[in-house]
Amino acid sequence: MGVRYGGTGLMRESFLEHHLVREVERIGGLAPKWVSPGNRGVPDRIVILPGGRVAFVEMKAPGKPLQPLQERWARILRRMGHSIYKIDSAEGIQKFIREMLGE
Repeated sequence: MGVRYGGTGLMRESFLEHHLVREVERIGGLAPKWVSPGNRGVPDRIVILPGGRVAFVEMKAPGKPLQPLQERWARILRRMGHSIYKIDSAEGIQKFIREMLGE
């Protein structure tokens, strides 16, 4: 069973994405939407934190896999030394925030 929100079914990707943005802002960071015309599959968000820390985040509905173009972008970014995360739950957001804080 996936994460539930409000008893009305699985938590939606859009809800999770808004939750991520709020949590990143709570710790003093930014999480702008990454829109790159002509480059389908780029991660949803660029997380920018104090101290020069940057990570890329692909948000998915609970249990949903990355699409082939998203996997391709993840490989490209990792090869270049960047951190990229796939998050599909509220628990995943909290784990991401703890990791970004070095906890």
